[in-house]
Amino acid sequence: MAQFDKKDLERRMNGAVESLKGDLSGLRTGRANVALLDPVTVEVYGSHMPLTQIATVSAPEPRMLSVQVWDKTNVGPADKAIRSAGLGLNPIMDGQTLRLPIPDLTEERRKELAKLAGQYAEKARIAIRNVRRDGMDSLKTDEKKGAISEDERKRLETEVQKLTDDIIAQADAAATHKEKEILGQ
Repeated sequence: MAQFDKKDLERRMNGAVESLKGDLSGLRTGRANVALLDPVTVEVYGSHMPLTQIATVSAPEPRMLSVQVWDKTNVGPADKAIRSAGLGLNPIMDGQTLRLPIPDLTEERRKELAKLAGQYAEKARIAIRNVRRDGMDSLKTDEKKGAISEDERKRLETEVQKLTDDIIAQADAAATHKEKEILGQ
């Protein structure tokens, strides 16, 4: 029986694009976005937990995030985690709520973030190409085993390449969109 599974390759390639979109959503564009705090983990109850599991994050204004911490003993650790997350945010404590004004991005910071978006996209392209290589290898293995003919292998390789090109185009489009958003174009 043939080992090649096009649906599996497509699922894995799409996974790389979804991962890229998740990475890109965490990049700051100068507008308040609750996804900005997704990578923040807080040390509470003796373990590291995502901020979203100890608080409600909302964007009440275009340039302000609000973090409503459920347990008042966690306000300090949440404040510390946000400050040390490298996002350039300085929370203002207001009871159990942390208010996070989103500062303007400097031109230099915008360029750094756009470059980072490009690096995320390259990581996704590499992951997609690795999946393509796995698919091509399994096709060659299937041909050697006699499960498929040479013509069938070549036809399927063309399909895998077309799928790879389509998915890489999706990744590039997502990254380009994010870069333009960051640079304010």
